[in-house]
Amino acid sequence: MWKLSKYIISDIVRNKVILLYGIFQFLAGMLLFNLDENPDKALMSLLNIELIILPLISMIFATIHYYNSYEFMEMLLAQPLGRKQLIISEYFATSLSLIIAFLLGLGIPVLLYYPSYLSLMFMITGCGLTMACTSLAFLTAVLSRDKARGIGAVLMIWFYFALVYDGIVLMILFSFSDYPLEKITLLLTALNPIDLARVSMMLQMDVSALMGYTGALFKEFFGSIYGIAFTGGIMVLWIVLTLVLAVRIFGKKDL
Repeated sequence: MWKLSKYIISDIVRNKVILLYGIFQFLAGMLLFNLDENPDKALMSLLNIELIILPLISMIFATIHYYNSYEFMEMLLAQPLGRKQLIISEYFATSLSLIIAFLLGLGIPVLLYYPSYLSLMFMITGCGLTMACTSLAFLTAVLSRDKARGIGAVLMIWFYFALVYDGIVLMILFSFSDYPLEKITLLLTALNPIDLARVSMMLQMDVSALMGYTGALFKEFFGSIYGIAFTGGIMVLWIVLTLVLAVRIFGKKDL
């Protein structure tokens, strides 16, 4: 399995999209740190790239890679190789390639200009988000044989998690503001990997005061060691459960 993953990684890292993705992040990081004298503000700006661009590129690239590798996977399945091994190898190779591009692109400027605990959290959050988004992309791709439909579905998922979900949460909190919503708010945050990454990073950056009552609640929970363990555990669940579902569907799929 590792040999296959290594071969796929060597193929993906030469892809122009991955190269451009890494170069864009590197230039954005260098530019922001050089333009802004306050590294905290520069890191806050880079957080927007991590929460918007990273999930979008991870999902679209992983979906397109899956469909473009379809004939290659069919050929490999004619060999003594299990479907489970094949799809897991494809997943790890794709997510690892995206993580390498992220670490070399944003990781180098962040470590050069702002070496701290926050930078480490920034990179760990980015790696977790990349793996969760790649899992979602693989699950979407194995559910649909049609490439256009698969890409459209993954774009809708990104649009929902990155832009629409926050509006729904705010509407729920506003409509039921007379009731105790602490646990519901924590649950709603856990149901969106992008929200989970954003809240955990913002609390580490100590800007929770800008989030009002909700920020105080999150600070009390996510700011503790239990909150950090909870955030990490939920992100791992997003990665593992989605991938397990994709592997099961791929195993029963009529190729």
